[in-house]
Amino acid sequence: MGWCSWRAVAGRPAPRQAPPRWQVVSRLAVVGLVPVVVMAGCGGGAGPVAGPAPIAETPVEPGDIVTGFLDAANSRDHAAMARLFGTAKGPIGEPGGAFGCGLRRAGSWIGLGRPCVTAQEVELRMDVIARILAHESRRVGPPERVAGRGRPAVRVEVEMAVRDGEVVRVPFVLIRTEGHGWLVEQVELGRLTG
Repeated sequence: MGWCSWRAVAGRPAPRQAPPRWQVVSRLAVVGLVPVVVMAGCGGGAGPVAGPAPIAETPVEPGDIVTGFLDAANSRDHAAMARLFGTAKGPIGEPGGAFGCGLRRAGSWIGLGRPCVTAQEVELRMDVIARILAHESRRVGPPERVAGRGRPAVRVEVEMAVRDGEVVRVPFVLIRTEGHGWLVEQVELGRLTG
């Protein structure tokens, strides 16, 4: 006897009843959501550059972020640079999920913003910045508040010894994000290239 042989023993097959309407509707809703969830989670976006989780509980000082960014630039660690460089929305190396990037891409077609940056574009940008920021030594100054910004921002001056010991003062602007601590938002690269 099989696992459902109790029906045969009872002498008659169990009557088949239609499920309540709410069960049918909920099943259809779940079936309809599966493709959306799969597309959002498994889409073909650039995806984030590998790295640690956002810094939320232990905020790191802006000077530490600049030091880490410059160390990553000197060692040409593009992924580390991408985790420390960005805007108030987050690091450039974390463009968001495929679903969010899809919405941004669609919005960019009609002039409502810009599409997500691909991993290759991030790597190329970080490589250019790393080449310009190559230095022999540095001294990171204290952060100074930048007035007139919507989010907290600071300016950090760095004295960098570059080519043949020439010392150049390079300002970095860092912005405070909600979930990622401080990020380098701007670097005056013109001081090193001009």
